[in-house]
Amino acid sequence: MVELTGVNKHFGSLHVLRDINLTVSTGEVVVVIGPSGSGKSTLCRTINRLETIDSGTIHLDGNPLPAEGKALAGLRSEVGMVFQSFNLFAHKTVLENVTLGPVKVRKSKRADAEKEALALLERVGVASQKDKYPAQLSGGQQQRVAIARALAMKPKVMLFDEPTSALDPEMINEVLDVMTSLAREGMTMVVVTHEMGFARRAADRVVFMADGQVVEQAAPNDFFTNPSSERARDFLSKILTH
Repeated sequence: MVELTGVNKHFGSLHVLRDINLTVSTGEVVVVIGPSGSGKSTLCRTINRLETIDSGTIHLDGNPLPAEGKALAGLRSEVGMVFQSFNLFAHKTVLENVTLGPVKVRKSKRADAEKEALALLERVGVASQKDKYPAQLSGGQQQRVAIARALAMKPKVMLFDEPTSALDPEMINEVLDVMTSLAREGMTMVVVTHEMGFARRAADRVVFMADGQVVEQAAPNDFFTNPSSERARDFLSKILTH
């Protein structure tokens, strides 16, 4: 579903992605972890071209990423993205936020879009909030609406860029629960996160990044019990002792 080959990215003199080779199969949940500044979020953002790359290729469902224009807009409608900040439209209700994409981009009939949106809001546990505005919701509720909004476009793959890092601790689980259920339902997902419990529970594969490189990748149990690289062992020893 997603294939990155020899991907490099610079921000000025900073080499943030170094020869990244990574494939994500249809229905696979890949969790990307690593220290801050390792290139995880940049990697996630290149997959729907929110960040351009300097060299290499990225393919989505067998097709190269378009550079711009209608083809790029079409690609973005196939790739759901959930950010740290919820990026909801403050002047629109929850229901309006979720129906906007299908009506404007997919040209769905409003009644059909609203029916789908209500089903998605039910699925993520916030259907009762449909007539409220984002500012009236908790952070966890807003993030669940953001997930519903991404799902409303019927994406082929979902990208999550540290979706719980802006949330209070008691709200993190309600978002992770939604993501875990998506994973169980077979959604193709790339998740950048610091939530190691989620990585253990929901990932098919853990990708560990450091210094802009994929250092190692393995099944969760193998990675957490017996990481093969010194860098990963050092990282895990620091985060799993607290």
